[in-house]
Amino acid sequence: MTDTSGAAHPIGRRTVLIATGATAATLAVGAAAPEAPTTDTANAVDSAPVAAAAVCTLTKEMTEGPYYLDGALVRTDITESKPGVPLKLALTVVDDDTCAPLAGALAEIWHCDALGEYSGFVGNNGHSEPDDGSFLRGGVLTNSSGVANLTTIYPGWYRGRCIHIHLKVHTGVTLTSDGSFTGGRELHTGQLFFDETITTAVARISPYSTNTVTRTTLAQDSIYDDGGAASGLLTLTALGSTAASGYTGTLTVGVATS
Repeated sequence: MTDTSGAAHPIGRRTVLIATGATAATLAVGAAAPEAPTTDTANAVDSAPVAAAAVCTLTKEMTEGPYYLDGALVRTDITESKPGVPLKLALTVVDDDTCAPLAGALAEIWHCDALGEYSGFVGNNGHSEPDDGSFLRGGVLTNSSGVANLTTIYPGWYRGRCIHIHLKVHTGVTLTSDGSFTGGRELHTGQLFFDETITTAVARISPYSTNTVTRTTLAQDSIYDDGGAASGLLTLTALGSTAASGYTGTLTVGVATS
């Protein structure tokens, strides 16, 4: 289940802009609460990223990896009762030319569970569990402020890769009657990464602690380039007093629309 090579899915030549709300103020983008039907307000992150304090930084895309599946469901909560530390993502998508929020874009994510297994590929990391082909996969349309709120769990790890979430951004998709989407234009393929100190704390919690595969750190990873937010490193904020309470993860992702 090692995902260390981009041979089958080469890194694209497009560049994307990625920024967080933790740097100098140059980007005027608000992060309002989600609007129906693009997100589920009951599950929305209250503290969406304030991109007004972000720097526009261009960076190259990252490999799609071998575990992408077409036909992901459009939904706010992709957990499907998978056990793990709660994670609320608030991703702000902006146009790289104008830094304006991109409304109606589909932010699609997929990642492994606490034991390092991807839906559709269960067993590749050595664990036997039910596989419906859809857990921890899905996407949501951004609201008028360009924010996509998604509810999931903190990912686990598998052989050869640090903890990460895969991300695609599409525009112009058509929602289908089966809850998925079709068509549109893919603007960005990238990955989201996690602070190593927080990951170490999460790894001590069950069921992560039962994953006996050796964990690859950020520094050891073959894809993460130590570029911080410019390379997809999330800003994580604790939801409670312990790691088990979970985290919010925020990032502003700028994409080339032309």
